[in-house]
Amino acid sequence: MTMIYYLQKNSTRLFAITFCGFLFSSSFAQQLSVEAIWKNYEYVDQSVDGFNSMKDGIHYTRVDENGNIRKFDITNAKDQGTIIVDASTLKYDDKAIRMEDYEFNSDESKLLIKTNIQSIYRRSYTAFYYLYDIASKKLTPLDQDHPKQTLADYSPDGTKVAFVYKNDIFVKDLAKGTVRKMTEKGKKNKIINGTTDWVYEEEFAITKGFYWSPDSKKIAFLCFNEENVRDYHLDYFKDSLYPTVYDYKYPKAGEDNSKVTIHLLDVKSAKSTQLALTNYEYIPRLTWVKKSNKLLLLTLNRHQNELKYHLFDCAAKKIVDKVIYTETSKTYVEIDDNLSVLNDDMSFLRASEEDGYNHIYRIYFDGKKEQITKGKFDIIQLYGIDNSNEFLYYSSAENGAISKAIYKIKVDGTGKTLISLPSGYSDAQFTAGYNYFIKSYSTANTPTVYSLCDNSGKMLQVLEDNKELQNKLDALKLNPKEFMTFDFGDYSLNGWMIKPKNFDPNKKYPVYMTVYGGPGSNEVTDDWGGMNYMYQQLLAENGYIVCSVDPRGTMYQGAEFKKSTYLQLGKLEIEDVIKTAKELQKLNYVDADRFGIMGWSYGGFMASLAITKGADVFKMAIAVAPVTNWKYYDNIYTERFMRTPKENKDGYEKNSPVNFAKDLKGKYLLIHGTGDDNVHVQNSFEMINAMVKANKQFDLFVYPNKDHGIYGGNTRNHLFNMMFEYTKKNL
Repeated sequence: MTMIYYLQKNSTRLFAITFCGFLFSSSFAQQLSVEAIWKNYEYVDQSVDGFNSMKDGIHYTRVDENGNIRKFDITNAKDQGTIIVDASTLKYDDKAIRMEDYEFNSDESKLLIKTNIQSIYRRSYTAFYYLYDIASKKLTPLDQDHPKQTLADYSPDGTKVAFVYKNDIFVKDLAKGTVRKMTEKGKKNKIINGTTDWVYEEEFAITKGFYWSPDSKKIAFLCFNEENVRDYHLDYFKDSLYPTVYDYKYPKAGEDNSKVTIHLLDVKSAKSTQLALTNYEYIPRLTWVKKSNKLLLLTLNRHQNELKYHLFDCAAKKIVDKVIYTETSKTYVEIDDNLSVLNDDMSFLRASEEDGYNHIYRIYFDGKKEQITKGKFDIIQLYGIDNSNEFLYYSSAENGAISKAIYKIKVDGTGKTLISLPSGYSDAQFTAGYNYFIKSYSTANTPTVYSLCDNSGKMLQVLEDNKELQNKLDALKLNPKEFMTFDFGDYSLNGWMIKPKNFDPNKKYPVYMTVYGGPGSNEVTDDWGGMNYMYQQLLAENGYIVCSVDPRGTMYQGAEFKKSTYLQLGKLEIEDVIKTAKELQKLNYVDADRFGIMGWSYGGFMASLAITKGADVFKMAIAVAPVTNWKYYDNIYTERFMRTPKENKDGYEKNSPVNFAKDLKGKYLLIHGTGDDNVHVQNSFEMINAMVKANKQFDLFVYPNKDHGIYGGNTRNHLFNMMFEYTKKNL
């Protein structure tokens, strides 16, 4: 570790950049290329596919290379697995069925098998579902009369399967073989029963909108009335004379949302009752309290700064709304999946930033609360609780925002134990009973290793070491990603840098910054970056310093740091990116006149601000699928941080790239997919209009029909080749 100190311009205080790591030999044994990365996929790391924990907590299943499902004993590292589903038996009408995913029923005697999975949006999909009986080896379709279902789910007692088809809920009685429609009026762009609308899927990360009661007699479900939500139209250019128009509901900032209601369905009678709620805009989460058949759900107001927990006793003759806990904020309250009901059926776990950092609390149904984790660090994820000994398991950034480590702690706050390495990036998938977990571990310069561990953190066996990929990387003799800290007095920022091939500190090199910079995501993390990391190495091999910084507004440095950008998205973030670039310009080996930046989505928003507001620093920017004015984006995300355009006109207008097109000086490449359902191509079109009006020249590339990810076929290879050549030509 070395530290470089030098005086900041017009200041007597010291500015420090801290470098972590060391340099390897910079002679390359072979050459990287865009094609090797994005066409041939030579540097893809392997994962642990098809892992399913079994309910006894000591067995798991995986899909082998022949498509069979094998059952393994966790306690026996030499166990080669017993085939419980032979791929040759997956046939219907003498046609082989290609299993793409599977899940067990409650007693693990049957499977739901998915095939022909087809994406709708980011998380939603349809699929052909099949029922498979392990004992008889019999495979049958879930429902041939309603093909391509979604969200199929066994009842807890295993006697029924519920699913959604064309916005309505259906239930199949497995003993009788009959299928019954349970809801009515489901219709595209009108009424949704049992699943969620586009904006809930994107911003609350949920698609499932129905949940079986523990006794299998009822289903709680969400109903979305989308009729007042305005349509957005996407044109798809296929092999026809005229484009196909796809209409869907997309509520932009300040516009009407779906009207969401919660209903309780009696499965026997197929009759449902709406549960009364008042003064809410969103229902982002719901779960059943298992022993008592009570329903716990969350509501959120339009400003997203008041979160209420509601408890409904669904066994009572009269079901009434009881608000058991309320959390408020001067800015916004986060919604996440850190919600677990304890075995006492009288309390639940919740992660909250109430004390300034994200910590785990135990909240009782009577409103009393107890803080379990404490300290000046953020909890990242609550994995769950082992109710048998009252240990809960979680990950945190206790060792810095660039790291993720796994811990366990008693519900009373005692017995805190680190069960992974403190540095690098660890994640966990626990088995039933929480006695074991699959740990994934990587660093910025080493691919992910998957290992099976017990709940003390002891490794029992390695499931995937990605040794083949590591050998390829070793042969390349890559310069490592080095971490640094930018100290700006009142706050500091995390960054990283990759130095060029054959780095010579006496030479000057151009700088290519990659940025995201928005809420909810960090770019500066000590974990494996996959294909993006390899592309960054390609740039370094071609003589560029590649770097990144996480500005204010990013994660895991406390609520004040994260929420400092409230009502002014883009203001502090671009100030930090520009300030960081100016500090890097002072390094002896940096060519101060050759700074470029690239970003995607929120990063595209940042890159567009950098080439306009930061035009004196940045000479080239590549913006992929950028937001160019927040009024064009969806209301749940945007209003969480900005409120509505009517309430916060100043915040919207003063930080929108479309309003700074006149300041453009350098080379600007704008890229967008016309089929982007998330950040609409409208954003780029409005930026084009602004630049034409300001008489500014720019470069543009549009991918017909491609969504926010811009992928499929040769698309990614084409995209990265274009960006690579553009960078070499203009930086």
